Amino acid sequence: MPLLHIAILALVQGITEFLPISSSGHLVLVPVLLDWPDQGLVIDVAVHVGILGAVMLYFWRDVALMIGGLGRLATGRLDGGGRLAAYVIVGTIPVIIAGFALNHFVPGGIRSIEVIAWTTLGFGILLYLADRMGMTLRRMDHMGFADAVIIGVAQVLALIPGTSRSGITMTAARGLGFERPDAARFSMLLSMPAILGAGVLKGVELYQSGDATLTVSALIAVGLALISALIAIWAMMAWLRRSTFTPFVVYRVLLGAFLLAVAYGVAG
Repeated sequence: MPLLHIAILALVQGITEFLPISSSGHLVLVPVLLDWPDQGLVIDVAVHVGILGAVMLYFWRDVALMIGGLGRLATGRLDGGGRLAAYVIVGTIPVIIAGFALNHFVPGGIRSIEVIAWTTLGFGILLYLADRMGMTLRRMDHMGFADAVIIGVAQVLALIPGTSRSGITMTAARGLGFERPDAARFSMLLSMPAILGAGVLKGVELYQSGDATLTVSALIAVGLALISALIAIWAMMAWLRRSTFTPFVVYRVLLGAFLLAVAYGVAG
């Protein structure tokens, strides 16, 4: 794959992964709109490895807290770190089950511009409603296991491209009354197990293929995605401390409308 293609895909992934606008949807759309060959799942996951590094770097205190909490939990002591780790684990279980089922029945995944168009538009509007109607009274300290399960079940919808994993989990958290920065924080922590699992599986597949060119391409994608994701996380968290999700909703509505026009032959 040409370096320019890799660079654009990695930057798109890094910028969009943690913004509630659907990274997977954009990764499917790039080759469609630019008339490129589909980049395939290996490059998709390579850039996910980069953004995993970004979220772990940005939230290193939470990561250290959870690791320490799990260690203490093994000795029978449950503290804040162990509780947060448990919430992330519980919230991840639904998407693991659904992911295995989807991979079994639809091995290639769902990669349709019509689906992306409708989910981009529909779930963008749902984010707006949740953000406007949801209370802003709860912080991470107020989270319970029921909240983690609800947000985790919502994450299953992100298996449909265009939904946005970060978008749907932030929507669920806002609907439960969590403040915007806390909704984003838990959403990003919840992303780590899913990204790690996908990266390991596809990393083994990449290693077994013995394709050196693909390996170099994947490493370049990892690095570019990591840098762009760090910048995107910092910018979004700074924005949500003082404002709403409305700009992301506006983007999704405009993008969804454009994609519907493309999908049904009105534009292009």
